[in-house]
Amino acid sequence: VQLQASGGGLVQAGGSVRLACTASGTFFNIYNMAWYRQAPGKQRELVASIDPIGSANYAATVEGRFTISRENAKNTVYLQMNSLKPEDTAVYYCNADIRLQSGYRRNVWGQGTEVTVSS
Repeated sequence: VQLQASGGGLVQAGGSVRLACTASGTFFNIYNMAWYRQAPGKQRELVASIDPIGSANYAATVEGRFTISRENAKNTVYLQMNSLKPEDTAVYYCNADIRLQSGYRRNVWGQGTEVTVSS
């Protein structure tokens, strides 16, 4: 089971970026999906999470600017980031709690996609 993230890049402050992350491989279903980020010299932090029915939670620093969503049929989670600030610069990682066909649950990380916000 793998998570493949895409959509990062360089954007000016005030701009927008949309990240996507798709799960591939053989599994039964996906529980919570989330986006984390890690800025240079800082610890990885939770940005937003979403459960299978679409209930979302956000870090206070992004509430009102970022929107997490998912398409269960495509095993994909998105992060729409608006009104970006230089302090949003980080490597963004997707994460998913996946139930394998064996019945075991596995927590999976994507490879990370870099977002750089210039002032």
